[in-house]
Formats: sequence, C-alpha cells, structure tokens
Amino acid sequence: MFHHTRQTLTHSLALNLRRLRYGRPRAKVFCVGFQKTGTTSLQYALSLMGYRVAGIMNANRHDTPEALHTEALRLLPQFDAFADNPWPLYFREFDAMFPEAKFILTTRDPDKWYESVCKHFGDSGSKMRAWVYGAATPRGNQQAYVDTLVTHQKAVRAHFADRPDDLMEFDVSAGHGWPELCSFLDRPMPRRKFPKLNTAVMRH
Repeated sequence: MFHHTRQTLTHSLALNLRRLRYGRPRAKVFCVGFQKTGTTSLQYALSLMGYRVAGIMNANRHDTPEALHTEALRLLPQFDAFADNPWPLYFREFDAMFPEAKFILTTRDPDKWYESVCKHFGDSGSKMRAWVYGAATPRGNQQAYVDTLVTHQKAVRAHFADRPDDLMEFDVSAGHGWPELCSFLDRPMPRRKFPKLNTAVMRH
C-alpha cells in the first residue's frame, strides 16, 4: 500500500475523500525511525489522515546507495509523508530542504526490536539492509544492527535537541496513538481505533 508505485483509482478516490474530511496536509512528514519500530502502523495512520505515504524503496533496482538517494530525491514531490528505508537515513538533508516539515522518530526497546527483525526477516539478506546496517542478514549480526539503531536514534535526537516542536518520539508498543500524533501534526483526530498492524508475514 505504501510503496512508491502509482496509485490506483480506488486509492486516489479514498485519498481525496480523506482530504475532504481532514484537510490537505500542510507540511511534509518524515518518519525517521527504522523498520520494525511501528513504521507500518504509522504509515497506515497517516494515510487515514489524508497523507499520501511513500514507504520502503526497492534497493534491488539500484547499483549503489548514491543511486538510491537520487531516486529518493526524485520522489519527494509526489508524496506528503515518508517512512521505512531508506528515508530515515536522509533526515538532515530533508530538514534543510523542508523547514516546515515534521519528523517522527518511532522507537522500541533495542533488544525487542532486534528479536522482531530476526523473526521478520529470518536468514534472508537484502541489499538495503547491507547498506543500512553493514550486514545484509540480521541473524548473527546483533551488535551491528543494534549499534546502528542506537546511533541513528542518538543522531536524530541531537539534531533536533533545541527544536521540540519539530520532532516527536512515537512508541506504538507503549500505547502512543491518535492523541499524540494528531496533537503533534495539528490534525483532526480520526474516530476509528489507531491501527496496530502485525507485519510478521510481510517481507521487505
């Protein structure tokens, strides 16, 4: 649903109806937490609020991280919100490009996060994870994965340390939902229950 493919007519109609209800997004939203930290739930929540969301990109279409970065920049005008790899990696650049943007750092206990990553991906490797973590396969590479996660989170917090209005930390496992998200984005609160999606059967 959130991959950067063209929208079907059904998706376009749904998006337009949500924008009639909630208004058009006033600023871009960048979800800068790593995958398996509640990013899928957040993507769906944003889509329900009328944002057109770009999700994970297919790294296999690109020979280098630089080529992936170029493609990400090309896609920026087409979407209102961005989540999952590789979007978190470019948070400093996006902050400079879009001064009015909002940034959401999804968080999760690092050890539980690593267990979830291993359960989700198993022994499968990917070019994207090799670029992000320095190891394509999570199993057997706990130190590399956890260190990368923690280092990234510290970098995000440091970057926005004196700008609390621009960054929100969001922990779905701790019960964060519509009140926190809608208050941060200054958007009306949907009446439906906040989505908590189980993506254990999905493979990115």
